[in-house]
Amino acid sequence: MPRFREIAPNLFQWTDTCNVYVLRDGEHALLIDLGDGSVLPHLGEIGVRQVEWVLFTHHHREQCQGGAKLAGTSVKTACSETEKPLFEQPLSFRKMRPTLGDRYSVYGASYVRPPQDAISIDRTFYRMDDFTWRGREFRCIETKGNSPGHMAYLLEVDGQWLAFSGDLMLAGGKMHTWFDTEWDYGFADGIYALGESAAQVAGYAPALLLPSHGDIVPEARGPLEEYIAKLRKLAALYVRGYDIRRFAGCDQDNISRPTKVPHLWEVSPHLFKFRGPNCWVNFGMILDDSGHALLVDCGLFKRDFLDTAITRMKQRLGLKQIDAVFVTHMHGDHGMEAGYIREKYGAELWTMEGVADKFERAWDYDLAALLPAYQDPGKNLGLLDFDRVLADGETIRWRDFVFVCDWMPGQTKYHACLHGDIDGRHVAFTGDNICAGTDDPNHGGNEAVVARNGGALEEGYLYAAEYLHNIAPDLIIGGHCWAIDQPAELIERMRERMLALRDAFQDLSVPDDYREMFDPYQVQAVPYRTIVQPGGSSGLRIAIRNYRQQPQEYRIVLRAPAGLSVDPPVLTGTIGPEATVTIPVDVRAAASAKPGLQMVTMDITRDGVRQGELFDLLVHVGDVPGEAAGAGSNRKGDKKGGY
Repeated sequence: MPRFREIAPNLFQWTDTCNVYVLRDGEHALLIDLGDGSVLPHLGEIGVRQVEWVLFTHHHREQCQGGAKLAGTSVKTACSETEKPLFEQPLSFRKMRPTLGDRYSVYGASYVRPPQDAISIDRTFYRMDDFTWRGREFRCIETKGNSPGHMAYLLEVDGQWLAFSGDLMLAGGKMHTWFDTEWDYGFADGIYALGESAAQVAGYAPALLLPSHGDIVPEARGPLEEYIAKLRKLAALYVRGYDIRRFAGCDQDNISRPTKVPHLWEVSPHLFKFRGPNCWVNFGMILDDSGHALLVDCGLFKRDFLDTAITRMKQRLGLKQIDAVFVTHMHGDHGMEAGYIREKYGAELWTMEGVADKFERAWDYDLAALLPAYQDPGKNLGLLDFDRVLADGETIRWRDFVFVCDWMPGQTKYHACLHGDIDGRHVAFTGDNICAGTDDPNHGGNEAVVARNGGALEEGYLYAAEYLHNIAPDLIIGGHCWAIDQPAELIERMRERMLALRDAFQDLSVPDDYREMFDPYQVQAVPYRTIVQPGGSSGLRIAIRNYRQQPQEYRIVLRAPAGLSVDPPVLTGTIGPEATVTIPVDVRAAASAKPGLQMVTMDITRDGVRQGELFDLLVHVGDVPGEAAGAGSNRKGDKKGGY
């Protein structure tokens, strides 16, 4: 049972899903954050009869999941101007059918965690503001990084500064979570913002840093500066390991030669790709002597350009038939034209298990850059089914070639490598897993590190580097027109870089294993989006992962909004070391349930430590507008799914 801890005269700490700080003035109080609201009925224990204000540091549910308990009271609330919509319109930041450009998302996967219940905000603060309560003047400072409009509240007491810092930094120079700071597709904007915010607060040399989680930090300037140094180190390793947006085009392809087909280049007599200025299409082609072709990925084309090129391939290179398109991984830009190639040119579509369902049942997953999220009005992009789904390690015998299809996570967990001998060289088609120049020792090879691609480094670039070392390709044909000759040294540099990146994440992690603070899917619902008719129900699964080296007890409370229920509503048990358990649940909608989008939250407790509503799932009551009635969760059968 939480109890008050007196930090200083008239300043108390209460801990439930977060640290709630209570500033007392006689019988009146101001709270910094609210947690699950359990503090409210206990305030009389410290002589408080009336809460006048709650100042929220940020919108994350564990800070405010008790917000409904403020309804009907005289308590006023405040937050940053940026985050007011996240409190007041939380479902605006959840979608049944997201797109790449949605606000606060990583290519369609949301990185904000708004509360289930809307919370009315009475006052907002600009990025440099102040607020006076009963003679106490707070400096209100935007400290974005852990969330897009995060605020810190600085209060001077007897010549020393107290910093109510939210999740800016935890004791020991740690992050609360990584996945809340991942704002973009591997360009580190969240890291840079967090570092700048920490520097602002360090300038006050706080006598006490009062974070939302964990221990209070005394004499915080030094720890904040050490934290900034860690963030600098992380950013240098995290951003792509090649000259992205600078000289990438210089290293993209230095080995192919032009053919009789404009802009189609020959890597070797049977191997082709496109090349041109600022050309980053996804396309590799093996052309057999019979005139039959196998494509590896097909996306980001203007279709009239692609049609013209294929016509000329038939006229000038002897192309007779495209037999198949093999899609390397889950990202929509690698399969945008795959369905078109099947429809117009009669090709089959192939991919690997663990990739197929991300196209066939895309909205079951809350992942980045899924095909239908591209929503190009000029193209028919939707769900995509496959004619052949390959197992990990399966051999493909196509025409005069033999290839092996292996699971090779890297940029995403849901990624394959197709490799085999072409024109006397061992060639690996690696999708988006390695991009760089072989001759520059500063190039580390990794493409974007993105947690919302579904996999920490052990199921990402670290695995990819070890895998590529083992198969030792002479030539890599990567996504986005990369052709990398003799890549052995580059592969080793990527392995070393990713080991260093893992160490940098671990240095910022409170848990013993950084993956627990890195992975936004350690507790997830599949499908993430469910459609339930009024009076009906739908089944789904909750997958719970333990990254620890010992068994882990868990308790998960699934909290449904009015009109919905979840059976069972509480999940408890023990997971073995490095293991995952999957538990079936049913979501039911009352006949009177409000139609439209609803959010069910998952309140997490691990080994007795309450962490709050870190994760959620979406339920749409009634049919989704624009879809056929009874479309359900877009399931297409029971083909093999993810890892």
